[in-house]
Amino acid sequence: MSARNRSLIWGGGFVVLCLLVYLLRDVLAPFVAGAAVAYLLDPVCDWLERKGFGRTAATAVVTVCFFLIALAVLALFLPLLIGEVTDLLRRLPDIIQALQNKAAPIIEFARQYLEHEDINIASQVGSITGNAVQWIGKAVGGVAGGFGAVFGFLSFMFITPVVAFYLLRDWDRMIATIDDLLPLNQRDTVREQATEIDRTLAGFVRGQASVCLLLGLFYGTGLAIVGLDFGFVIGLLTGFVSFIPYVGMLMGVAIGLGVAFAQFDSLLSIALVGGVFAAGQILEGNVITPKLVGEKVGLHAVWIIFALMAGGALFGFVGVLLAVPVAAVVGVLVRFFIRRYRESPLYAHGAAGQDNRSDPSS
Repeated sequence: MSARNRSLIWGGGFVVLCLLVYLLRDVLAPFVAGAAVAYLLDPVCDWLERKGFGRTAATAVVTVCFFLIALAVLALFLPLLIGEVTDLLRRLPDIIQALQNKAAPIIEFARQYLEHEDINIASQVGSITGNAVQWIGKAVGGVAGGFGAVFGFLSFMFITPVVAFYLLRDWDRMIATIDDLLPLNQRDTVREQATEIDRTLAGFVRGQASVCLLLGLFYGTGLAIVGLDFGFVIGLLTGFVSFIPYVGMLMGVAIGLGVAFAQFDSLLSIALVGGVFAAGQILEGNVITPKLVGEKVGLHAVWIIFALMAGGALFGFVGVLLAVPVAAVVGVLVRFFIRRYRESPLYAHGAAGQDNRSDPSS
C-alpha cells in the first residue's frame, strides 16, 4: 500500500471519528468522564497490583474509594456552594446598584470632559450591566433547569462509575490490544509518541487538578478571612476554573474586586482582597505549579485556551472534556513532524540552496 493510500485511510478514519463525536455528543459525556477517571486512577491500580492485589480487586477498591471520596466532598461542599450561589444571585441586583452608586462620581467626572461627545456614559454602563445580568440569568437557568440537566446529572451519577470500573479493570489489556494492532514498521515510532503524549497528559491533567484544588482552597480561605461576602465560593470557583490559563484568575479577580467595591468603603479592605489574589498568583507561579506540573508538559497557555474554546464551540461539554487530551496529542504530533522535517532532505536542501545563493563563488 502506498503512502498516499495510507494517508487517505488515516485521514478518512479521523473524519469519521470527528463526525461520530459530533453526532453522539449529547450522550458521550459520562463515557468520556469515565475514561478520564480510569486514566487518572490506572497508576493507583498498578501500584496495588504490585502489592499483591488482583486487577479486579484493585479496580474495585480504587473505584469505590474514589467515588466515595467524591461523594463525601460533594456532600460537604455542595450545600454550601448552592446556598452561597443562590444568595449571590439574589443579592446581585443590590451589588450592581451599589457599584453604580459608587461609580457615579467617576462617571460624572468623566462626563464633564466628554460633554462635546454624544456619549451617555451612565446609560451605557446601565445597558452593559443589564445585558450582563440577563446573560448570567439565562446561563444559570439553562444549566440548572430542564429535564436534560437532570438526565445529565443522573448519567454522571450512575453511568460514569460503571464505565470507569470496566475501563479501569481492562485498561492494560486494551492498551496491549491496541499496541498489537500497530503497523509493524511504525510500531516503535508510534510507541514513542504515545509515551510522550501520556507524559504530557499526566504532567498537565494530574498536576493541574492538584493546582486547581490547592488554589481554590487558598483563595476561598483567604477571601473568607478578609471578610468578603461570598468570598469562599468566589475563591473556590476561581481555583477550579484556573485550569484555563489567565481566564480563571482574571474572572475571579473581576468578581472578587467587584463585590469588594460594592461591600467595603475602606480602601484597605479592597486592597486585602486584591492581595489575596496577588499572593495566590505568586504562590502558584513560584511554588505550586513548578512542583506539581513542571515546566516541560509541552502545552502552551494560548493553545490550551484555544482548544477549550474550540472544543466547546464544536462539541459542547464533551468537547471541553476532550480539549486537553486532543491538544496534547496535536502538540506532540506537531513537534514530531517538525523534528522529522528538520531531519528530512526538504529542510537540508533548502538550507543548502540558501547557502549557495549567499555564496558569491557559487
